[in-house]
Parts: sequence; structure tokens; C-alpha cells
Amino acid sequence: MTNKARLSNPLWDSRVRSADVTRGEKWLGYLIGPAGALLLNAVLATYLNVYYTDVLDLTGVWGGAFLAVFPIVSKIIDAITNVIMGYIIDRTHTAQGKARPWLLLSAPLVAVSGILLFTVPQGSQTVQVVWVMLSYNLFYSFAYTIYNMSHNLMVPLSTRNTTQRGGLSVFNQIATIMMSGILVALVFPMVIMPILGVDQGKWIALMSALSVLALPLTLMEYYFTKERVTEETAGEERKVPFALQMKIILTDKYILIILVYFLVFTVGGCFKNLGLVYFCNYVLGSYNDGVTQTMVSVIGGIPMGIGIFAVWPLAKRFGKRNVTLVGFILYAIGGVICCLAPANMTVVLVGQFIKNIGGLPCAYVFMALFADTLDHVEWKSGIRCDGTAMSVYNIIAVAMVGICTGVFNGLLANAGYIAPAMDAAGNTVAAVQPDAVQNVITFAFVGLEVITGIVLAVLLVFLSVEKTVEYKQADILEYRKARCLAEGREWSEPENRPALKPLSDKDRRRWEAEREAGAAYRAKIQAGLENGKR
Repeated sequence: MTNKARLSNPLWDSRVRSADVTRGEKWLGYLIGPAGALLLNAVLATYLNVYYTDVLDLTGVWGGAFLAVFPIVSKIIDAITNVIMGYIIDRTHTAQGKARPWLLLSAPLVAVSGILLFTVPQGSQTVQVVWVMLSYNLFYSFAYTIYNMSHNLMVPLSTRNTTQRGGLSVFNQIATIMMSGILVALVFPMVIMPILGVDQGKWIALMSALSVLALPLTLMEYYFTKERVTEETAGEERKVPFALQMKIILTDKYILIILVYFLVFTVGGCFKNLGLVYFCNYVLGSYNDGVTQTMVSVIGGIPMGIGIFAVWPLAKRFGKRNVTLVGFILYAIGGVICCLAPANMTVVLVGQFIKNIGGLPCAYVFMALFADTLDHVEWKSGIRCDGTAMSVYNIIAVAMVGICTGVFNGLLANAGYIAPAMDAAGNTVAAVQPDAVQNVITFAFVGLEVITGIVLAVLLVFLSVEKTVEYKQADILEYRKARCLAEGREWSEPENRPALKPLSDKDRRRWEAEREAGAAYRAKIQAGLENGKR
């Protein structure tokens, strides 16, 4: 999509007109709209592997190798499509922006592919294996890649106002944490899972309904979001080699820190999500008892609810980085408590409560921190690299899901996992798992995140990008204005120019040194682009 005439019909226009973020935009574009696709993905993250192991009984296929290898191979494909999608987004120029048009396309794709994930034919195991591989890649490597890339860019592209952007980040996470969390973590284990059991027909009916629900809600997200940052650069299209954008991203210290941070966080989160159902079924409680997982989830949901009101005020006062760092120290402490007695409900609930309080800042403000790093990269290089950066971000997300799923399934199979069965009366009967299986599950759910919490706290010490981001945004406007006037175009002053907060003497000295280095780097990049034209 390189022609700005595309999607220029008023039918496709955003319903958001204001230069500032509006209340309707927050509620419809960042809270309710994303809820459909995010709910579907949250259910898949927790239960798709359960569907494969317990309903389709694929744990023993190829001697246990299938469920260990196929997710990893699939995520290699997914990683490639994420790079391609990042390349495409950065080169998309339409009347509706660079990322929003792909939200529109993803709406029907996510709905259809979500249904196909579960309509696996019965009978031949070979047919089942082929269907699983194709449907899994159709959803994750194609449909959800398009959605997730464009969805995640909405906060960074929404505005340069850091306060408004932080508010959108919070609303965006409420869609995942509150709506999806309540349904997936509370309603599913207490009400839905005991009804579904291992009945494939019931699984298909439920997941088809969730997939269809995602369609109109994703369209709502499309119509109630606005790319103000993209609109700033209208008429400034420059051909920038993809290799150069990737080099800019992968040589910037702040981007590297936040990507490593996201990698470590994702590994811990993936194993926790994979282990949740198994931990509640085989270590802490009994199979689909409707109580254990609900209790664990309620304790996790209470802090998340409080966080809506507490996290952003704290982040504005003490800094996004600082609040998140302290949170991860609590996160690790909560994990240690859980590990002391993983089969004791009281101990686990206390540990989970502390752990989830610690995880609040990361859950709500991460995307605002990521947006700050994207502004930093634009300031440093003079080039906006949203799609490229998001492709690397998404590669980490999808690759780790596949790798962690493969490793987790491989460990389960190697430890001797026994899948539940259905008796003659149609009731689900679960076996007692060997100690080795219970140890694998316990480490996945409560043990690994003790380590990742400590590593994340250390990484955040070095992520100081937000201290001078407003100054960098002001610089961006100034050199964009100079370039605009030099090219003979009319300059339009932004309505919501970022305010500059006073810097301490230490931060002022750091900013002056950083500004000098940034100017030299921009000049080098510009010289390279000019030489490439000759």
C-alpha cells in the first residue's frame, strides 16, 4: 500500500477527529475494541495446548516429538512473516495511516482462522496432524500477526503527548488484563471447563463463538483509533532501506534493553501460562474441580483491578521505569513464597497476591515505555522505524511462545505425562501424574519467574530513556520543521506540542552530551541516504 489515495473514501475514515486523545477513543478504540481478538488470543494461550494434549490426545504422536517440535517450527515461519509485516507497515502510506489499514484486513482473517483451529477432523491421526499444523500457522503466522502488529502500534502512533499516551497504554492493557483475565482466569475454570471436559463438539461451538465475536470488535478498534504521529509526517515520505532501519533498531542501546527485557518477561510468562491449568489440576488441586484455578485467578485479579487506579499516578510521580523495577522485586519475592510449598493453597495464594502486585506496573505501562524508545530512535536517527521495531518485538513474542510450548510439551512427555480419558458414561477421568511431571509443572508455573523477576529488575536499571523524552520530541519537531521548510512545503504547527519538564543538573549534563551524539548520528544517517540516491 503505497498510494495515499487508497482508503480515502470517507467510509474508511476514523471516527476520531480531535488532535487530543478523547474519552470515546480510550473506551471504544483501546478498551472495548481490542477485547475480542485479545480475548480469543488469551483463551488460546491458556487452553489451546490443553485442547491438543487432552481433547485430541496428541501428546504421544511421533513418540512425543510432534507437540514438542511443531510449535517451534511454526514459530520460525511466524518470525519470518513478522519481519515481512514490519517491512510492509513501514512502507504503507494511505489516507488511514500505516498500521490502521491492517487492523481492517485482520478482522475477518482472525475470525475465520480462529474457528479452523478447533474444527480438527476426527479419525485419521495423519489428517489431524496436518490440520493442526495448517490451521495453527494460518492463525498465528498470518491472521494474528497482521492484527497484533497493527494493534500494538496504535499506542506509539496515537500521540506524542506522554501523559495521553500513558493513559492509552493503561486502557489498552485493561482489555487484556481485566476483560480477558476475568473470563479466561475466572469464568473458564469455574464454569466453562467443567462443562467442556474433553468433548470436541463443545470446544468447537465455544471457540467459534469467540472467533466470530472478534470480528465486529476489531472493526470498532479500527474506527476509533487515530494515527496522529503518522499524520505529522504527511508529505515526508522517504525511501529508507529496510536493512538500514533494522541496523538502527538493533544498534540502539535503549531498544536493545527493552527487547531483551521483553524476551525475558515473555519466557517467564509463557511458561506460567502453559503451566497454570496443569498446576491447578495436578499439583494444587484436582482435575477441573472448578475451584482451584478460580482461587488462584481471583487472587491474581484483585491486584490487577486495583492497578487501574494506582499504577499510572505512581508512574507519573516516580517514573515508569522506577515503579516497574520495584514491582519486579516484589514479583520475585512472591514467586519464592509460592515455591516454598507449591501444594499448599494458602501459601500459594499469598505468594500469588504479592507476585501480582509486583507485576502491575509492567502490565499497564510497558507499551508507554516502548513508545518512548521509538521516539528516542526517531530523534537519534531522524527516521521513524515503528514497523521494523514492532516486527522484532513480535518475533520475540511469537518465537518464545512456540519455543516455550515445544520445550514444555517435551518436558511433559519426557517426564511421563498421562492424558485424561472419557469413561463409558461420558465423564472425564484424569490420572495421578508422576512426581517428575509435577516438578516440571511447578517450575513452569511458579519457579521460573523468580529468576526472570530478578533479571528484569537488573535490566531496568539501565533503561533511562523516559527522563529526556519530552526534550527529544521537541527536537524532532524542530528538525522536521527545518526539513519541511527546506523542501518548500508548508509547515503546520502541532496542536499538542509536548511540554518540557525541568531537568536535574545531572540529567541536564547527560542530555547535552546525548544531544551532541544524536546530532552526529543523524548527520551520518542522512549522509548515507543521500549517497544511496546517487
